[in-house]
Amino acid sequence: MATCPCDKDPNEDLKDPGAAPYGNFINYYSFNPPENRLKLIPETLLRDLGHGDVEDEPTLILDVGCNSGELSVAVYKHLVQNPEEKSQRSTVHLLGFDLDGALIERAQQTNPLQRNISFMQLDITEETKQLQDYLSQHRCSHFHLCLCLAVTMWVHLNHGDSGLLQLLSRLASISQHLLLEAQPWKCYRSAARRLRKLGRTDFEHFKTLKIQGDIAEHAREHLERHCGMELMRSFGSTTWDRKLLLFRRRQA
Repeated sequence: MATCPCDKDPNEDLKDPGAAPYGNFINYYSFNPPENRLKLIPETLLRDLGHGDVEDEPTLILDVGCNSGELSVAVYKHLVQNPEEKSQRSTVHLLGFDLDGALIERAQQTNPLQRNISFMQLDITEETKQLQDYLSQHRCSHFHLCLCLAVTMWVHLNHGDSGLLQLLSRLASISQHLLLEAQPWKCYRSAARRLRKLGRTDFEHFKTLKIQGDIAEHAREHLERHCGMELMRSFGSTTWDRKLLLFRRRQA
């Protein structure tokens, strides 16, 4: 089994990627390339969900915690065939956001599809007005597909049980479909151990978290019981043995 980034030795990189208490690793995609997720996601996903390039009907994708944007661009190219040729007329748009301004700046500078992909700095735990403004700009009430990949643990560790549940509730409230990859509990222990090894203060909430064990199952229960969503499909597990789960808004 491949090494989880939570287990990486921070000394492997001169800029110390281990010193990333919010998961904002400076070289994240060097040890977790986009292909690790894309090989599990069908290229026809948007069409399968009833979305795609339809004139005057935009399809909006949200990438939560997009880091430096490599996965955002790769996902767009994976789901939109020949995006370079279609960029002038494609109605599929992707918005990626991250709390790290330096990573967002890098994403903006290296973005090859600026007409259809955009990035912004945003802390999802504080406010969502910028997301609502983006939706209004495109005359949509929700994102058609939201990607939340390897983000839940960092919100959980830094904002506690309530922060994790609030994140899931917020994403469910603005999404028609949610693709979720939650880090397992063993990654929590590794992240806390790495922080201590660096001589830094431990995560504030780590020792008081009541939501433990199968984090993906806890997330599923919350989304289904409290957020009006239902599990639609599992795409299996990633190289690091993390479940990739697709939820949809429950039909009234």
